[in-house]
Amino acid sequence: MDAMRSNGAENYTADGIQVLKGLEAVRKRPAMYIGGTGPRGLHHLVFEVVDNAIDEAMAGFCDKVLVTIEEDNSVCVLDNGRGIPVDMHKTEHKPALEVVMTSLHAGGKFDKDAYKVSGGLHGVGVSVVNALSTWCKVEVYRGDKVYGQDYQRGIPTGAMRILGDNDQALSGTKVTFLADDTIFDEVEYNFDTLALRMRELAFLNAGITMTMEDKRSKKPQRVDYKYDGGITEFVSWLVEAKELIHPKPIYLREERDGVECEVAMQYTHTYNEQIYTYTNNIHTIEGGTHLSGFKAALTRTINNYAAGAGLLKKEKVSLSGDDVREGLNCIITTRVPEPQFEGQTKTKLGNSEVRGIVETMVNSALSEFFEEHPSVARKICEKAIGAARSREAARRAKELTRRKNALESSNLPGKLADCSNTDPSECEIYLVEGDSAGGSAKQGRDRAFQAILPLKGKILNVEKARLDKALSNEEVKTIITALGTGVGEEDFDLSRLRYHRIIIMTDADVDGSHIRTLILTLLYRYMSPLIRHGYVYIAEPPLYRVSKGKKEFYAHSETERDAYIEELGGSKGVYVQRYKGLGEMNPEQLWETTMNPETRTLTRVHLGEDEFHEQEADRVFTMLMGELVEPRRKFIEDNASTVDLEQLDI
Repeated sequence: MDAMRSNGAENYTADGIQVLKGLEAVRKRPAMYIGGTGPRGLHHLVFEVVDNAIDEAMAGFCDKVLVTIEEDNSVCVLDNGRGIPVDMHKTEHKPALEVVMTSLHAGGKFDKDAYKVSGGLHGVGVSVVNALSTWCKVEVYRGDKVYGQDYQRGIPTGAMRILGDNDQALSGTKVTFLADDTIFDEVEYNFDTLALRMRELAFLNAGITMTMEDKRSKKPQRVDYKYDGGITEFVSWLVEAKELIHPKPIYLREERDGVECEVAMQYTHTYNEQIYTYTNNIHTIEGGTHLSGFKAALTRTINNYAAGAGLLKKEKVSLSGDDVREGLNCIITTRVPEPQFEGQTKTKLGNSEVRGIVETMVNSALSEFFEEHPSVARKICEKAIGAARSREAARRAKELTRRKNALESSNLPGKLADCSNTDPSECEIYLVEGDSAGGSAKQGRDRAFQAILPLKGKILNVEKARLDKALSNEEVKTIITALGTGVGEEDFDLSRLRYHRIIIMTDADVDGSHIRTLILTLLYRYMSPLIRHGYVYIAEPPLYRVSKGKKEFYAHSETERDAYIEELGGSKGVYVQRYKGLGEMNPEQLWETTMNPETRTLTRVHLGEDEFHEQEADRVFTMLMGELVEPRRKFIEDNASTVDLEQLDI
């Protein structure tokens, strides 16, 4: 052992200590600063620059931000804030602009005279963007002059210079950069990903205009977002396709000890809660002290009101947190001078004082609201009481679906054809529409790692039912039991998942699409981590079989079909079969086209690159599968022209 240590020491000398100066460290380890070099990291560059503009807005000096994707995939961010300072820095002996653009941990976010609150407290934003760009140009509008400086891969190509007179008396900063294609996997921005963040920031900062522009296509896209109502309009947007319990969102606000807190909330007749929390415009995905304070106050306030109004006399237990949050759509946003985020990704707020501020505000302001609006308070309490009754029924139903032990195979559904492999990472399950296709799939599968669960008819639409009713549906219960994870926030356990590929296989027609959507609704509403972690797939069976003599091809579209017909010498003597259902394929064909890992096509179901795609996903599920017809009708009318009728066999 000593000899081994000695050999290692000889190789580990001062020569092995690498000192990275300036922004070299960023280029050497970009994932440390932006999370990765894939699409998420690429879009994060834009968000870092935009966050600087939003900090100006929170300070009260900016009300317009324009983000433009240029034709060459460079990005320009222009704001009308105060403009980055251009005077000489006392200790660095460089213009402040150059210091900000080329130095880590440099900026006004550390000076409370410059920014009372800020989202970019780590101070690495724009300098990291500069370091990871092939080139970057900055223009600053301050006083009577326009200043500028250019950079290549973070290094100035020359000194800061005066570009001209500021004849229009503008103020603000314009940052244009081209992400480095030697760093990123691909420099190609997704317009929707950027636009969703712009809309979110417009909701969170009332009165600010966020504009997103894309010049890459022949028909440039441009969207403007401005919400004078702030988070109240945010909640109204979230519940657009939902049936409301009370007509307008409840809005609460308080500022104490330099901490500002806003809450907007609306109850609907749906059965799922949607709560999004933010601190200094950062989406705290994992919640934190502001969320725990809100939950505690909400549960206490509703219980107190319900008890005082005599609504709990028949109930044996008090209302739980889950009960009072059923059907709740809520935005909680705080502005904190010195936020403490747990982890480098800033996903959980840790400031203990924030919990007390939020809890006190909600207790006081919501109690006052209930006293002034007794009819609304009563409806909310009745909704929670209904949820409590359902919770008890669901608890009993869950016991029947819970997978007790991996060795108790008798606990699995009788119609499940399980696989012999017991390692979940190597196993997959096909949720198959119909007994006929299920029979072919059972015969054609590889029994070692492929399990088959045939489903009879259409499962219950869980968007319109509470969990207790969903668990009483035989097909829903069968799916939950087969997967093994349990359902709901308290009982779901991803480690118990029996298959790491859950493949939905339905016919390529309208009914098949509907069944697929019903299954996805179940998975999204009650087992969403399966989708978040990438375990859910959609099988893509072929639409056509094209054959001539001993040659045959399978086509997934009309275009592919026509190409195969031409390859076989034209339509003469070519046989084309249109599959109207999986049951029309024999086991060998089903294996070769849809189940063989070497030849099949699977589409993974995911929520998008960023957390704010979830808000969009929630709205789509509610609109497509919820009670209200009008939003669904409008969606159909708006999108009818884009539907591929041939794919749906219409």
